[in-house]
Amino acid sequence: MMDILTSFGHGLLVVLEPANLMYCFIGVFLGTFIGVLPGIGSMAAIAMILPLTFYLDPTPALVMIAGVFYGAEYGGSTASILMNVPGTPAASITAIEGYQLAKKGRAGVALFSTAIASFGGGMIGMVVIAVLSPSLAQLALSFGPPEYFAVILLGLIAASAVSNGGALKGIAMVVTGLMLGTIGVDLTTGELRFTMGIPELRDGVHIVVVAMGLFGVTELIASIRSNSGGGVAQKLDYNNFYPSKEDWKSLPGPILRGGAIGSFIGALPGTGQTIAAALAYALEKRVSPQRAKFGTGVVPGVAVPEAANNSATQTAFIPTLTLGVPGSPPMAIVIGALMIYGITPGPRLLVEEPDMFWGLVASFLVGNIMLLVLNLPLIGMWVRLLRIPYKYMYPTIIVLICMGVYSLNNNVFDVWLTLVIGAAGYVMRLYRFEPAPLLLGFVLGPLMEEQLRRSMLLSRGDPMVFLERPISATLIGITFAIAVYGIYSTHRNRRLARTAAEQTQLEEPKT
Repeated sequence: MMDILTSFGHGLLVVLEPANLMYCFIGVFLGTFIGVLPGIGSMAAIAMILPLTFYLDPTPALVMIAGVFYGAEYGGSTASILMNVPGTPAASITAIEGYQLAKKGRAGVALFSTAIASFGGGMIGMVVIAVLSPSLAQLALSFGPPEYFAVILLGLIAASAVSNGGALKGIAMVVTGLMLGTIGVDLTTGELRFTMGIPELRDGVHIVVVAMGLFGVTELIASIRSNSGGGVAQKLDYNNFYPSKEDWKSLPGPILRGGAIGSFIGALPGTGQTIAAALAYALEKRVSPQRAKFGTGVVPGVAVPEAANNSATQTAFIPTLTLGVPGSPPMAIVIGALMIYGITPGPRLLVEEPDMFWGLVASFLVGNIMLLVLNLPLIGMWVRLLRIPYKYMYPTIIVLICMGVYSLNNNVFDVWLTLVIGAAGYVMRLYRFEPAPLLLGFVLGPLMEEQLRRSMLLSRGDPMVFLERPISATLIGITFAIAVYGIYSTHRNRRLARTAAEQTQLEEPKT
């Protein structure tokens, strides 16, 4: 432990050098600004900033890129809370509770809580990467295709708990997400699947298109149809930006749980922040003392995905730097940048480039403090955006959505597809089908299919491979237990509701 503290202290001295400190601030500032813009995301943010780092030394360049990465994830929750338009894919989970809080006039509380949760999750991730980097990398190496399939299956079954419409509707939405995820080229056979002869669907449907459609366009349609323009702004108390005593008491548990889940998921190669946020939200809805209020706007519901999101952002550097395997899609750009600088990521990176590694880890502390100081004073400015009447906000929001989606591939087809998904999302909302399970199924589906195929190839078609390995067998057992409990609880709730309805009918003649 003393060696770790000594190394971290040395890294802190590295990042506190004026040049490194300046590039860290530039990174987090640009990342936050880009993250607030709907549909851009951390991947595009890093890609845009990468050419500017070619003329820097490796350490300040990596510190700046990392700042852009977690700064974008930090800022992604702002638009999702205020307008239900996620700035990043992971922020679409935050939108579930955050926008409901904004509609209650508690947008400032939601933004303040996400800032605190993001800082807490980031700190947990930083401690994990500093203390447990070697052991977590070893654990990630022990995950083969069967273990990956089992953990993804667990996530999909747990996603049914996210739906307020019941387990069956939740599973239906998960399956719909899985079907959307299969559109495009089959990476194993090279065959086109479910493209309906449309060339633009060859590469599949982008997650930003799905997120923007379900959470942005759908909300616009619902707001226009309900004539609720300006309703949020009228309820706002602009002097109340801070959580109440009860809100403060409800924050530590979700932050710790979200940070722990995010740290673990982020350390697994190729998973990413969206999966961590969705799994953390699904778990919190099961264990939170306020679980009955989830879906109506509760502080733990915005805290837990933000903590998971930002801790996963930090620990995604573990497999990236120690294994040379991207911890999330944006980390692929980081690996490319390291290659350009002549640095090969892998197990020997900690030995060959200690200044860079520990300087990067220490920059997480400095950068998260900068983000907290930068974002808290801006809460009032962000919330006051809701004073703008919705008749002016509608065109602005739809233009931002279209710009963000169009920037993905410079393709108008993506814009039309977003509008179609938004219209379908509104129809699903009318029948109380929640969008969150669909999004999770869409994100996890392709990865689950890939790991299933690898498992079956390695086992020569023997499905018992999932039960012969201890980790995958344990995860599948937990999944089965959750599925049985979900079906039982749904059946019980329906029986109780039917009994209550019959009792009401019996009592009506007496009155």
